[in-house]
Amino acid sequence: MKLIVATHNEGKLVEIRRILESGLGQDAARIELISAGSLHLPDPVETGVTFQENALLKARDVAERTGWPAIADDSGLIVDVMGNAPGILSARWAGHHGDDAANNALLLAQIADIPDDKRTARFRCAAALVVPEVPEVNELHPIVTDDQPGRRYAIVSETVKIGEMPGMIIREARGTNGFGYDPLFVPDDQPGRALTDGIDGRLTSAELTSAEKNAISHRGKALRAIVPAIERLVR
Repeated sequence: MKLIVATHNEGKLVEIRRILESGLGQDAARIELISAGSLHLPDPVETGVTFQENALLKARDVAERTGWPAIADDSGLIVDVMGNAPGILSARWAGHHGDDAANNALLLAQIADIPDDKRTARFRCAAALVVPEVPEVNELHPIVTDDQPGRRYAIVSETVKIGEMPGMIIREARGTNGFGYDPLFVPDDQPGRALTDGIDGRLTSAELTSAEKNAISHRGKALRAIVPAIERLVR
């Protein structure tokens, strides 16, 4: 079965593949993950006001265009003292989408006077699985693009799950393994090696290995929560 991932980021595709393989076990071999970017599908405009709405919007668009099941996720950082901001605006908090350095600098400036014990935060992720009409053959249907309009495939089911990773915002960035706000975020759940390797015994998300992060991350939790719905498609 082909499962389309609504992303143009091949790095995210690799991360999602690892998470799903750990949850699906032997069933993972029966699924071919394909990115929306490799199919040259356009990015839909994210008009939702929640992570759930945006994840469903992206997955629906891909499923309707391809006639194959699609998954999408939408995630961001929630800082309690900021009234749950940056939230869905996390990736463009400083005004330009994906400018991690500017986003981090602005966030630190905004909570500079907040005491360490009040800098609680969490990453939240919504993962969505949208299933269209069952394809008649084991091939991709003709794909609907903006410059090649055609039939859109009807949606028959939708599943959306939420995952969160609670933690704290520190005052200086640490680590190079992550992206976004990872260098500023210390998860509550820590790997065993943090007792000896971390500064003050605690590691940021950017100091975790991929396996350590996937085990506790908001995205990992949300994607593992939709595994049963994916399993029903391949069994």
